Amino acid sequence: MYCLTINEDHLEGIKKIGYLPVGLGNNIKSKEFIRDNTSLNISKKNPHYGEYTFHYWIWKNNMKNLGNRWIGFCQYRKFWAINSKEVNLIDFDKFSNSLLKKIPDNYENYESILGEPLFVNQFKLSKFLKHNFKTMIKNPMLFLDKKKRNLRFHFDMMHGSGNLSKAINLLDNSEKKDFSNFMEDSVSFNPHNMFICKSKEHLQLYYDSIFPWLERCEKEFGFELKGFGLKRIYGFLAERYMSYWFKKYTKFKLMPIIFKDVSDFYKN
Repeated sequence: MYCLTINEDHLEGIKKIGYLPVGLGNNIKSKEFIRDNTSLNISKKNPHYGEYTFHYWIWKNNMKNLGNRWIGFCQYRKFWAINSKEVNLIDFDKFSNSLLKKIPDNYENYESILGEPLFVNQFKLSKFLKHNFKTMIKNPMLFLDKKKRNLRFHFDMMHGSGNLSKAINLLDNSEKKDFSNFMEDSVSFNPHNMFICKSKEHLQLYYDSIFPWLERCEKEFGFELKGFGLKRIYGFLAERYMSYWFKKYTKFKLMPIIFKDVSDFYKN
């Protein structure tokens, strides 16, 4: 399990949990971290790609070392848990013991694990009005029918109207229609760019699909992007595409993701 962070102070907590510490960004100095800025890399794009600068590093430099075993990714404040209701968020040892350390036996027939879905149509109306007032007023059914508030509508609202369509047009022809339908027909996605994959073969196929697409998107959107929703558009595109791709190509299982900043246990 790789645990990604941008803060060097998280090193001991991640190691104590038993995960592999991955350092992103410019604030990591310790050599105990696996870094995304060695060999072939796009580390400088981290403000726009987020976690995917590390995925790119694996794709280009480390696939042959992964072996045929489960490969997982989490973050310093988002973790996998078998049962989120039983996680102790106060005591570090109890918290650590509640996290995923071994794939359960009843998951062995699956090929991937995704986080429990986030339903975008459940957001408060005030949020939709704040970010997409004109669209809501022009289409009153969006107030009444939650199914109309699909992933396409949500992406346009949060990350620039029309940008999703531009990105989809840059996909391989084999994925273009299916991904477009997924964004149109779905009201939820598996969040946080977190997944667990049973084999490096599936991981290779996923990387071979997503990174050439994101590189084509760079020519469309560039990097002179303002505001969080636009600045990290590549990470947000990847988040939706991840949900689509693993559901299409793998037999998947859902698992809860819990929120706890590992540094909370080390504050004075």
